[in-house]
Amino acid sequence: MMKWIPVALALALSACSSTPETTYYQLPSAAKSTVASSSANALRPSVFVQHVSVPDYLAGNGLVYQASEVKYVIASNNLWASPLDQQLQQTLVANLSEALPGWLVSASPLGQQQDTLTVNVTGFHGRYDGHAVLSGDWVLEHQGQILKRSFALDIPQKEDGYDALVKTLAQGWQQEAREMANAVRSNN
Repeated sequence: MMKWIPVALALALSACSSTPETTYYQLPSAAKSTVASSSANALRPSVFVQHVSVPDYLAGNGLVYQASEVKYVIASNNLWASPLDQQLQQTLVANLSEALPGWLVSASPLGQQQDTLTVNVTGFHGRYDGHAVLSGDWVLEHQGQILKRSFALDIPQKEDGYDALVKTLAQGWQQEAREMANAVRSNN
């Protein structure tokens, strides 16, 4: 009888242990979508957001946290609700649409008279000092002219935690979308 006590204790302890809850995150967008008629669309200037790429360490499901100068941790219970590159492209289209009223902005090709925007995101993560890091570059093609810009944002989080990190990353992405919109506007 005594030899069953450790087994019963082990079973009781394992039943009490809980697995961490998995949380999914989606980037918020400040923009509101509007639908215009197709005849009006033909007269509007247009931007095709061709591609937003991310490196392998950001392409997985987990949010990324830089724990030291050389150490990155990919969360296993705090995950992106959909692939990050897709979220970045969708929110970029929405944010550009908001920043460029009167323009048609799409993730699909729009025709021959369109500006084309390609974005390469190299950093989109939290950091050990409480900052959100966004970096990369983007290329805007307008009537055969090419404009390339790099970006590196280091934004302090107002609160701790993954919710605050995602909100701060979204804020930085909206800020960079405004920079892209300014470049699109000034090149037309």
